[in-house]
Amino acid sequence: MTGILLDTSAYSAFMKGHPEVKSALQQAAAIYLNPVVLGELRAGFIKGGRQRKNERELEFFLSSPRVSVLPLDEGTSDRYATIINALWTAGTPVPTNDVWIAASAAQHGLRILTLDAHYERIPHVTADLVRPA
Repeated sequence: MTGILLDTSAYSAFMKGHPEVKSALQQAAAIYLNPVVLGELRAGFIKGGRQRKNERELEFFLSSPRVSVLPLDEGTSDRYATIINALWTAGTPVPTNDVWIAASAAQHGLRILTLDAHYERIPHVTADLVRPA
């Protein structure tokens, strides 16, 4: 496996010890997140009761030389527009944040590692769907 874009559900599953997610991350040459994923994670940290612990774990994860945060830019917005319009036309809504994650993956030619099946409905991206443990 080459580079993958980790979505929020996959990061959370990894932190809970999900064996399939752990294996996929071990095999990946490079692991990417984007600001949308980081925002979703941090919103969950604030809502939960272990914010400091979760932030420390995230910072440790991000410090790995194999992990990078991709920027969102004009190219991402172009792909977002294409994807969201295709979803509207098909009548297959997907959460907006996940469309941004998909647009980022499409922009950088990455597969998405996720537990969310709705990524399979998004055109122009490939998702590696893992089932909850």
